[in-house]
Amino acid sequence: MPYYLFLIKNYIKVMNIAKIIDQTYLNKTAGEEEIKKAAEETKKYNFRGFCVFPEHTKIAKEVLKDTDIRVTTLIDEPTGTSPHEKRVEMVKKAKEDGSDEVDVVMKIDAFKNKKYDEVLDDLKEICEILPTKVIIGSGYLTDEEIKKASEIVKEAGAICVKTATVEDPLDRSELDEKAKHVRTMKESAPGLLVKAAGSIRKMVDLEMMLEAGADIIGTSSGVEIVNEARGTKSNKIKDGRIIE
Repeated sequence: MPYYLFLIKNYIKVMNIAKIIDQTYLNKTAGEEEIKKAAEETKKYNFRGFCVFPEHTKIAKEVLKDTDIRVTTLIDEPTGTSPHEKRVEMVKKAKEDGSDEVDVVMKIDAFKNKKYDEVLDDLKEICEILPTKVIIGSGYLTDEEIKKASEIVKEAGAICVKTATVEDPLDRSELDEKAKHVRTMKESAPGLLVKAAGSIRKMVDLEMMLEAGADIIGTSSGVEIVNEARGTKSNKIKDGRIIE
């Protein structure tokens, strides 16, 4: 293959990878300049989205307002324990601050106690406010519960069902199990996007999730993954972010 064709092919590969990644920057103690720097990095790599805590939404939007990168606010981590009214308030505030999407944790405790109507009604109202990706916490659920949760998420009107966020009980040694969860989610809610997140830090991890059916990858290691695809090295992460 001529070298210029190789370069074109590699460029397309890298660009395609970047546009399925929601770059995640979760650091409660981060100051304004740190968030701006992370957002500028997201802009440089042209990721699909930039996921932050609610208090950082407005800053992220200021940096990314003239791009097609979606500012995404993480709501009610780690297990969705806030009252419904508070959750709705948080999503409305995220919209006011410029969020394009929200990643909302399902009310996992209510779901585990089979309060399915409560879970559904909560998500329905949230989904009417902003495009919503619902985190079901698949590591806490059985295979049958993953199926049921995915069905509820679709019925609620969400755009996407997501595996996990911070405090994911599955670690890197259990990525095969996460891939199985992704397949179950994809089969249980046809037509719904599936977002895989948690311990996805290398190209091989990303490829495993895509093969399982993931449409979006949530990771704090997006830069490292894209650089790996390019064949370049990344600086070691030294800040205080949560490594998703």
